[in-house]
Amino acid sequence: MQDAVTFDPLASASPRDASSEAPFERSPSPLDALDAKGRREFNKLQKRLRRQVGNAIIDYGMIHEGDRVMVCLSGGKDSYTLLEILRNLQRNAPVNFSLVAVNLDQKQPGFPEQVLPEYLESIGVDYHILERDTYSVVKEKTPEGKTTCALCSRLRRGSLYGFAEEIGATKVALGHHREDILETLFLNLFFGGSLKAMPPKLLSDDGKNILIRPLAYCREADIAEFARLMDFPIIPCNLCGSQPNLQRQVVKEMLAEWEAKHPGRLETMFKAVTNVAPSQLADRKLFDFAGLEAEQARRQARRIDALEVKGG
Repeated sequence: MQDAVTFDPLASASPRDASSEAPFERSPSPLDALDAKGRREFNKLQKRLRRQVGNAIIDYGMIHEGDRVMVCLSGGKDSYTLLEILRNLQRNAPVNFSLVAVNLDQKQPGFPEQVLPEYLESIGVDYHILERDTYSVVKEKTPEGKTTCALCSRLRRGSLYGFAEEIGATKVALGHHREDILETLFLNLFFGGSLKAMPPKLLSDDGKNILIRPLAYCREADIAEFARLMDFPIIPCNLCGSQPNLQRQVVKEMLAEWEAKHPGRLETMFKAVTNVAPSQLADRKLFDFAGLEAEQARRQARRIDALEVKGG
């Protein structure tokens, strides 16, 4: 049996200092401009993200000895942060695992094809650019006025999962964070009639890929601030990001409003996702409600037996 990563996410050996590496075409960067106090705050932020990612890896057994982890890199703040934190933790891990970054070039008009290769080469990360014209398929198949996200996601997943097999990746790492998980929970609750979210670790439906979400414990605000200070070359998604009235965006705004009015609410809700009581819900597949009478009889019998033993 393989051993899961058990490294200390707060280990200080070989700490990541972004200013110690060659910058990626930036002058000046937000990180370079920080004063002593700002540098301390950045270090605290970086350690917090390291700790949260490390804890998620440990809690869910995400990475094992010899794993080849394919990091799906979209060019957004989340996937850049995921790659950077995994590179950071890789230095202190007691198990050996490799990283390979993979970007799916969906052939969106105006996509800056040179940005990711130049960035990845500058930091010395093994990478692949997978070219699939899913953009044309999505635009052709999506009716006017409908959102493109569902079809785009399916096509993207299919391409990436298949490519993971081709390159021998044992894990597929996705950049979803805490708010993504909560938004999905409420989207399924409000519009799908189901109580489910995004699990930190998942076996794909065909059984061929194990998906991991190492940022599951991380706040989106922390990721956004880290990405800003690191000056990652962000590439916006012009396919889905420009669509008005997305259900996810509505839910995102609702959660942000709750958190603003009641700080800590999102943390409490995320804790609920990890603390499920099937007997207190109503899913007959998860709990044997029909068998409660038989369970009651068994408990009563045990109680009577215990009383008889106690009374001699």
